[in-house]
Amino acid sequence: QVQLVESGGGLVQPGGSLRLSCAASGIVFSIKTMRWYRQAPGKQREWVATITSGGGTNYADSVMGRFTISRDNAVSTVYLQMNSLKPEDTAVYYCGSSPYWGQGTQVTVSS
Repeated sequence: QVQLVESGGGLVQPGGSLRLSCAASGIVFSIKTMRWYRQAPGKQREWVATITSGGGTNYADSVMGRFTISRDNAVSTVYLQMNSLKPEDTAVYYCGSSPYWGQGTQVTVSS
């Protein structure tokens, strides 16, 4: 049974930071490309960042330079470090490894 469990969301002020985690089980994590997505209220889910099995990374333009995706294969976990957060980053954040999704974690950026 595949499980992707996100954690680390919360309420943060503009300019603040959060680190999201996604713990995977039921998959051979080390060979999987992992992705973070987000969905804001009333909007479609959008891709945020990708990390390949070899550690290569890609980012959406909207988060480039502010967010960092990383992975720790020893604990089957992918991370998303989010810095310089903006109100428009408010969304539910999901990790995914095709075709599986986590349940999401809410990030709210507000003063």
